[in-house]
Amino acid sequence: MENLIVESIEIYGQDIYYLPRTYVNRDTILNEIENSTFTQALEVRAYVNNVEGWEGQGELLTKFGIRIEDKTTFIFSRKKFEEKVDDNAVLNVEGRPNEGDLIWFPITKHLFEIKFVEVERPFYQLGKGYVWECQCELFEYADEQLDTGVAEIDAIETSFANSIKLVMDAGGSGDFTVGEEIVGDLYRAAATATIDSGAVDAITITDGGEHYKSALPPTVTFSAAPEGGTTATGTAVVSSAGIVTGITITEAGAGYTTAPTVTIDYSPKDSRAEVKSWNSGTRELQIINRSGTFNTSETIKGITSGALWSPESYNTLNNTNSNFDQNSNYETEDDDILDFTEVNPFGTIGSTTDTAI
Repeated sequence: MENLIVESIEIYGQDIYYLPRTYVNRDTILNEIENSTFTQALEVRAYVNNVEGWEGQGELLTKFGIRIEDKTTFIFSRKKFEEKVDDNAVLNVEGRPNEGDLIWFPITKHLFEIKFVEVERPFYQLGKGYVWECQCELFEYADEQLDTGVAEIDAIETSFANSIKLVMDAGGSGDFTVGEEIVGDLYRAAATATIDSGAVDAITITDGGEHYKSALPPTVTFSAAPEGGTTATGTAVVSSAGIVTGITITEAGAGYTTAPTVTIDYSPKDSRAEVKSWNSGTRELQIINRSGTFNTSETIKGITSGALWSPESYNTLNNTNSNFDQNSNYETEDDDILDFTEVNPFGTIGSTTDTAI
């Protein structure tokens, strides 16, 4: 029976991609997922249980525009799902498709989210179940990270993720590459070394940085010694306040003719993002998946390209991926409605302009 079901799905089904969801942040009070990522796209065969088009309410005209509520049902062979997906991915609930995971349907280029997995249909033929019936709705993108390696799927993130633009100062070096991670150095620690007889004899902390973890100190790297020499090594000492206070030399090295460069890893607080686009002519950098706000006093580095540029200006209000974004307009117009120079612009209690009675 199981072999017949597998064969029928292989004959009449379609190739889809299954995207397991990885939870990054969860609201433990409301039990909601605040942030999640999708880093795999596993190809498997599924039967599409629709013959006359999508189910659901279809296209709805609302005051906020057109809302599309397409639904469909994908049916997986349990045997093939285990072989193609479960054995190759870490699922939040092992052994079955998970609600919240995604399905990419290449033929129509639709991305669906699994809303419910029916486990009892057909109802125990020969005493067991042979398929998973996944009831799905069209996925509503909400800034999830899509890094599956399938270009068509990952392009959804590039097109719809919240994106801001930075204009960089002249004089930077290198070119950022699309998709690479960038990181700022606002809270990064710095140090210099001195040598004696070709070995490192002292290290001076020139900037202790901020927000480091004493239980997980940053990695310290020394530039390589000349050929035939030994490269120095060391470990950082971090105070309870999160500041790098020193570096313990674990290997002084040998053969240095000039003092090596000491590099301390970035602070956990340093802002990071992913490059959406880079225009070297206008020095405009568009970024997505941003954590934190980059500052004009820091240098931003491309982790893959090694490009180094400092922001001249940035706008965190306007989403460059939206033609309807009006955040800057609201930011300007609301000053005519609310006086934000007051302690409490919504009432009289605590207001600096309130008259005592």
